[in-house]
Amino acid sequence: MELPFWKMNGAGNDFVMLDNRDQSLSLSQAQIERLCQRQRGIGADGLIAVEPAEAGSDFRMRYYNADGGEAEMCGNGARCFARFVQFLDGSGKEHVTFETMAGEIGADFYGDQVKIALSDPFDASFGSQVELLGDSYTLHFLNTGVPHAVVFVDDLASVDVKAMGAAIRYHERFAPAGTNANFAQVLADQSIAIRTYERGVEDETLACGTGMAACALAHHQLTKCGGPIQVTVAGGDTLEVDFAELPSGDFHEVTLLGPADFTFAGTYSGQL
Repeated sequence: MELPFWKMNGAGNDFVMLDNRDQSLSLSQAQIERLCQRQRGIGADGLIAVEPAEAGSDFRMRYYNADGGEAEMCGNGARCFARFVQFLDGSGKEHVTFETMAGEIGADFYGDQVKIALSDPFDASFGSQVELLGDSYTLHFLNTGVPHAVVFVDDLASVDVKAMGAAIRYHERFAPAGTNANFAQVLADQSIAIRTYERGVEDETLACGTGMAACALAHHQLTKCGGPIQVTVAGGDTLEVDFAELPSGDFHEVTLLGPADFTFAGTYSGQL
């Protein structure tokens, strides 16, 4: 099989990018998993395909985790998607919109940075006590396009993200779909560092855009600090989350500003 692809990353969160505007591609879950496999495929945290929009947006974004399962959206992936469609379109647009399973996303370009406007968070819950691996933790939850649990810790470097993340991801409270799990440490009033266990990757990733938004909003909820909030991720990048808060306490106009870089392009040749 000859399959042209591009490789991109957003703050170290990496993706296989496919142009499916002609809708000629129809990959199975197993084939997508194979492409994302680092040992036998291209290697990535997820796969993103560009398709025609079904309604009034410019494009449609299809996002698949590394296990081949389709997910609602991905914040770092959305920034990469925006940069990718700007490249494919060739028109130099400074604003694009695209459909996702989590709603329409808008993106604007600021040099090598991309700012995306996320859908409004929902299902927020703060301050729940949960038992994890024999200890009690305070857990916060928001759906920022995909579900995210957040635990604040004093020493981020010492957290066993894979073990703790899996315990949260598969906790009965989030069954059957599970959740992504984030661990955050406060650095300053408007600055946090985070590490994320991603559902579908089933391991820690270098960054997660919707996880950054969830952690920043939880930080605001607990401290009442204003935005924008600087979020440093495991890959070393610092991104910016901004937001507005309604009188009801609900969040809206949540944005994420950060890098979206091309890594390489190629053609996959082999069995899928």
